[in-house]
Amino acid sequence: MYRYDEFDQSFVNNRVAEFSDQVQRRLAGEISEDAFKPLRLMNGVYLQLHAYMLRVAIPYGTLSSKQLRMLAHVARTYDKGYGHFTTRQNIQFNWPALADMPAILRDLATVEMHAIQTSGNCIRNVTADHFAGAAADEVADPRPYAEILRQWSSVHPEFSFLPRKFKIAVTGSTRDRAAIQVHDIGLHLKKNEAGELGFAVYVGGGQGRTPIIAKKIRDFLPEKDLLSYITAVMRVYNLHGRRDNKYKARIKILVHETGTEELTRQVEAEFDALRDTELKLPESDIRAIETYFAPPELVARPEGEAILKQSQLDSRDFAAWLNQNVITHHNPDYAAVTISLKGIGEIPGDATDAQMDAVADIVERYAFDELRVSHEQNLILPHVARADLKAVFDALVEIGLATANSNLISDIIACPGLDYCALANARSIPVAQDVSRRFASLERQREIGELKLKISGCINACGHHHVGHIGILGVEKKGAELYQITLGGSGDEHTSIGEIIGRGFAPEDVTDAVETIVDTYLGLRTDPSERFLDAYRRVGSAPFKEALYGADAKAA
Repeated sequence: MYRYDEFDQSFVNNRVAEFSDQVQRRLAGEISEDAFKPLRLMNGVYLQLHAYMLRVAIPYGTLSSKQLRMLAHVARTYDKGYGHFTTRQNIQFNWPALADMPAILRDLATVEMHAIQTSGNCIRNVTADHFAGAAADEVADPRPYAEILRQWSSVHPEFSFLPRKFKIAVTGSTRDRAAIQVHDIGLHLKKNEAGELGFAVYVGGGQGRTPIIAKKIRDFLPEKDLLSYITAVMRVYNLHGRRDNKYKARIKILVHETGTEELTRQVEAEFDALRDTELKLPESDIRAIETYFAPPELVARPEGEAILKQSQLDSRDFAAWLNQNVITHHNPDYAAVTISLKGIGEIPGDATDAQMDAVADIVERYAFDELRVSHEQNLILPHVARADLKAVFDALVEIGLATANSNLISDIIACPGLDYCALANARSIPVAQDVSRRFASLERQREIGELKLKISGCINACGHHHVGHIGILGVEKKGAELYQITLGGSGDEHTSIGEIIGRGFAPEDVTDAVETIVDTYLGLRTDPSERFLDAYRRVGSAPFKEALYGADAKAA
């Protein structure tokens, strides 16, 4: 993983000192909240419903055990003993005092962490496939390019005050696990016929009030032209993006209103002027960054297969976890592990300080001191010897993080909702907990199969409900919470926006509605291997509407 150089550390330390002074001036009443707001947002500090919230950057979701222990320290010392991992591969602390923010940021800086550009109209945390560097279907590790983009975009003088926030995602695998087509810019790392690395470039995706799937404007961009081309896209957006209406300020609206062909023409014209400038990436620089992400030395562990066979016979729980939460690694003696932060009835994405400390111990002992945060609000051990999987499972059981539900219906994405967020219209957490409890039986979940359920507490879609196989959106109607359901969304390489199925449901009826949808699917699938999403795409919405609304299905 990337390590700070002298410049990086000095930059972060200076930024902490600057913000510390701003906080002291705010606490002393020397500056108003209105004047302080843009300053705190540039440093990841929000004002939520009940308290300030700090969002800490985890670049492309990669953490060391030392950094995870620092996050545990922050949770324990300055918060209420937990943190919330987000769909941007970051972590949020919901209860820190404003007076403690400088101390928190100073502590974070000691382990090469910060909260810069986790808010504001700038380029946010660049995200990546959480199995990067480990996945068997990977062309190349996308994280070196995410790091190049991070360095280039940090406090970029031209792009620090964009029309609206801007999000970039990178994947290097056949299977898109980074949801690149619902980002402002999505990059798919690939090889051309000559075996050279480059990118397919997608522009103008996003969720929120107006969900739109990104358009591919380049099928192959040579890796040396990455910064030149992204700068070209950013300049076109910065020049023409709407600043008079924040609801129409994202690049997706610009692409929609300008047209893909014309926007591509403008980007290519700007790129032609930039391609031979200092923005061209020297191959030596790319390879130098790449060395930071060299995989660990994976020594041969052929004993793993025999150990796993016996361990599965000895423990049904371990066998279920192995089947559901462990995926194939490019090295046959190793595997990648999902640590579910979706225990039955728990808050999706939350981890206590004690759990973070314990996971750090596991990471250090069994996973080459490397951890990932997924955009699905789980933790990932990318490199674990198959011979060590039972020991890892046993350690997770001890801290309540061995739930075997990755990609199943209880592996729910949910935003903080109205329990925390000042923008929310409805609660997300209680709905997620109730659905989780209803489908608590692992046997039942596995019968249902892969089903991605995602919940947002407002139209901003921080819970990614638009791309959920089942999406739930909380809205406010006549002073009461109401939940709208969408079906058929997906954030993978076959991205689709979910279809609103009909009128909304009261809080007490949402889980029943989800169960009706699931039962309908089970009754119409052709065989147990047909996933919910595939069945929905085959039959359409009609059977689900009829099951939910009966005779009123057409009116709904």
